Amino acid sequence: MFNRRSFLHSLSAITSAAALSTNATAQTSDALGALLPQRRLGKTDEMVTMLGLGGAHVSHQSSESGAQALIEASIEGGIRFFDTAHLYGGGKSEERYGRYLTPKYREHVFIMSKAEQNTAAKVRQQLEDSLRRMKTDYIDLWQMHQVMSIEDAEDRIAHGVLEEFVKARDEGKVRYIGFTGHKDPAAHLRVLDKTDIFQTCQMPINCADPSYGSFIRSVLPELTARDFGVIAMKTLAAGGFFGGTTWFQSGPKPKICPDRISVQEAIHFSLSMPISVLVTGPNNVDQLREKIEFVHSFTGMSENERQTLIDKAADLTPNSGVEFYKEKGLQTKVDWRNHCE
Repeated sequence: MFNRRSFLHSLSAITSAAALSTNATAQTSDALGALLPQRRLGKTDEMVTMLGLGGAHVSHQSSESGAQALIEASIEGGIRFFDTAHLYGGGKSEERYGRYLTPKYREHVFIMSKAEQNTAAKVRQQLEDSLRRMKTDYIDLWQMHQVMSIEDAEDRIAHGVLEEFVKARDEGKVRYIGFTGHKDPAAHLRVLDKTDIFQTCQMPINCADPSYGSFIRSVLPELTARDFGVIAMKTLAAGGFFGGTTWFQSGPKPKICPDRISVQEAIHFSLSMPISVLVTGPNNVDQLREKIEFVHSFTGMSENERQTLIDKAADLTPNSGVEFYKEKGLQTKVDWRNHCE
């Protein structure tokens, strides 16, 4: 049975790594201007800005000018980490990076893309597509995208996907490799059990996660022990914190933000975890600048402060579907206070 005090002790231990991941000798500026604070990307030893721009939201901009504005505001605000994936917008996100990011800023930015197909030949084609769309000879970080289940992980392994990722790295077409997923922590654990080729992992990190199908509880300690670069996504549950039940939208369901906690508290919770970078998904430039300010105002979070935020969100997960993207029926412990020592 889950024990709240044991979890608090474990959480304290793993979050202490967050302070260690910030390098005091990191750059404060580059040729483009002032940088956001940086953290080490795990065993890659790369230093990356604590905030990254989410490529899905670049593809969702209704105009080219809106996409360009997000990219330019990111650079101006000190962001140098740029997330995307082959499938975002049917390639539109990568194409927009190739139009507005790489021609001017390639040597100054860290670009991550992803491939979700389940055979070696298909992921290789996705890699070539990504390079062509973004008009670059290499991708800094290429990740195996959206590992959904244990069966999905096994299928990709059986069809040579892991070997293709290693081959791409050996060829110099990508510098580092990792994997992602948001549906079931068991899928992540199966990947970690089967291979040691990866250097990064991207997964949900938010204050609702510990109460249902938790990546923080089950996967994060293992990643920390292996010195992975941890990339936080779904830090506002892809709109679920605002009552939404579909991607990036608010909705009529109970709202964690702003009814129970502020957006700043939610973002600071994620930043207090042992993550390397938080990928934010702004709908517009104003939202992006708000997240940049939250990084500047972040000074840390105590064990009790984190637990207070977890408790405020606990009864809404999974009953109201805040994290609607997770698999149904995952192991749930909603009220830890019933399990105190």
